[in-house]
Amino acid sequence: MITQIIDSLNAAKLDGTTEVVVAPPALYLLQVQSTLTPPVEVSAQNCFNESSGAFTGEISPNQLKDANVHWVILGHSERRALFGEADKLVADKVKAAIGAGLRVIACIGESLEEREKGVTNEVVERQMEAIAQAVGPEDWKHIVVAYEPVWAIGTGKVATVQQAQEVHADLRKWLAKRVSSEVAEQTRIIYGGSVNAKNSKELAAAEDIDGFLVGGASLKPEFIDICRVKESA
Repeated sequence: MITQIIDSLNAAKLDGTTEVVVAPPALYLLQVQSTLTPPVEVSAQNCFNESSGAFTGEISPNQLKDANVHWVILGHSERRALFGEADKLVADKVKAAIGAGLRVIACIGESLEEREKGVTNEVVERQMEAIAQAVGPEDWKHIVVAYEPVWAIGTGKVATVQQAQEVHADLRKWLAKRVSSEVAEQTRIIYGGSVNAKNSKELAAAEDIDGFLVGGASLKPEFIDICRVKESA
């Protein structure tokens, strides 16, 4: 399947109008990095917060940099929920990755219970605050924020455009207040959660949704359509 996906992306001849980054499992990183053609880039799905040491099974940000992998996803909801990664650990990973010269897709998002309690903004702002305490204002140019409501990941449920836009707008206001108006304006905030070719068009039209963190649909031919959705928006 990996070869088929690579061949499909290469054949699509994306022109770079939209920045596209793919994140294969660690076992396939080098294969994808060596065979995927620009402008599509490659990301790791995770990395550790130490550059070296006795951490069997972990991948350091320096190792990713050495392998010519320039992106990493950090704080994905599955890492937080299944592997117990707390806000501070995620923030430490973000700091370490940026320090190694990587660009980071930092994931945040609330559970269904938190959404139903009406504390979505408090949750995502708490997750963002941990990152803000770990990095400096100049580091945000290396960070893409990915809002992924946990209740919408792989469930087929998608936040409405209004729900997603409201959270993205709040995040941008928070960045302006907590960091700077320049950072708020320049930081890309993307949406993740059962994104597909059909709903991506409507979501892409929202003012504060700058792109997508695509899960299951990235393994299907429709991923190319999602990559091109901004061209027709």
